[in-house]
Amino acid sequence: MAMCVEDRISSFPDCILCHILSFLPIKEAVRTSIISTKWRCLFSSISTIEFDHCLLSGLTDRNVDSFKNFVDRLLKFPDQVSLDCFRLSDGISSWNDEDHDFDVSGWICAALCHGVKEIDLQLDNLGDAPPVLFTCHSLVKLTLEGKGSKLEVPPDVCLGNLKTLWLEHWVLFGDSINRLISNCHVLEDLAFTDCCIANTSELTIQSPSLKELVLDFFSEGVGDFNYVLVINAPNLVYFRYYSKIVDGYTLSNMNSLENADIHIDAFDFEDDETTATRLFSDDEINATRLIQGICNVRSLTLVIDGVIPPTVPFPIFHNLVEFNFYGREIWLVEFLYCAPNLKTLKFSFSDVARTRWKTLLMKVPSCLSFHLKEIEMLISCSDRHIISYFLNNAMVLEKLIIRVRGLTAAQRVKARNQLLQLLKNSKKCQIVVL
Repeated sequence: MAMCVEDRISSFPDCILCHILSFLPIKEAVRTSIISTKWRCLFSSISTIEFDHCLLSGLTDRNVDSFKNFVDRLLKFPDQVSLDCFRLSDGISSWNDEDHDFDVSGWICAALCHGVKEIDLQLDNLGDAPPVLFTCHSLVKLTLEGKGSKLEVPPDVCLGNLKTLWLEHWVLFGDSINRLISNCHVLEDLAFTDCCIANTSELTIQSPSLKELVLDFFSEGVGDFNYVLVINAPNLVYFRYYSKIVDGYTLSNMNSLENADIHIDAFDFEDDETTATRLFSDDEINATRLIQGICNVRSLTLVIDGVIPPTVPFPIFHNLVEFNFYGREIWLVEFLYCAPNLKTLKFSFSDVARTRWKTLLMKVPSCLSFHLKEIEMLISCSDRHIISYFLNNAMVLEKLIIRVRGLTAAQRVKARNQLLQLLKNSKKCQIVVL
């Protein structure tokens, strides 16, 4: 005798069922319409709609139009009262050709009409971002991925509730971006990833609400670096900056900054000695000014590609307790003197460490005497004098991790035994050779 199984899920209120469907791919959500009459139209009221390349996999020319009509009906369904999230990947745009023309702008407008809170668009073959995106008061999060095209921001931009703005692979123009940021009054998370800056003398990021900022301008394109970067963000907590050195930096009100990840690159002027001498000096001044602007940070990752000697004095990094460094030894030496409370140090050199370490023998930085507890270094076998220096002068060192390239297991054991012979003052220090 067959047992009757009670359908408890169907007894849930429609709002809960729609929330459950929002976690399913759109294909699976639509398939639930065959369960019963109660489920027939529930999929049209889900709060998250995502279209990606998986939806189009297996579609033939014959049923692509059917899919397009289905999306049109779904987004314009009268029972679709509100929408939390709308995502569209580049898989859709790949079908736009002479035979098929998806009304992507219409889909976006339909999502906006439903009061969508989050929009994530990959627009590689879809052209410019629709201007209506920048005047939507319901948006809380906006992610736009382009393919090196210019980002056009309309004059009447207003995103009063936007908290997160992520832009990737765009050419940005200073006036347009300045206007965009100044009209996002509650912005907390701003990211420009693989973007270019073009035709501007100043890029200004001024936001009292901003907490996280990512500026990744290493993308190759039509952009340039002949501008001044101005940042005024009193509540900024995290800052990531990947770029060649620009013409100037004005960083103010960065007292709340806790974590910074800085990767800067000097230009190569080998072909013109006169230009090299002038711009080389500009680079070192501007690079140091950038570092001066983040002096309140607690954790700092610093990568410096190129020859940029820090001749301008650093400020004292009173709050810095963790420092990760890759670059020339001269920068690390300067930082040791300017970070009196440093506890954790990780570093590797882009050059061969030579005479600069001799200056440390004159006066031991206070962080080595009182606070530095853990060091991790990637060095060559010829840099043993550096290891000896830390073991002799880091008075409270608890752990030393040494990474040496190209060592066999037997060589690591031998190297560790040799290093133990160097141990003097830090008698409780644990040494790990990798």
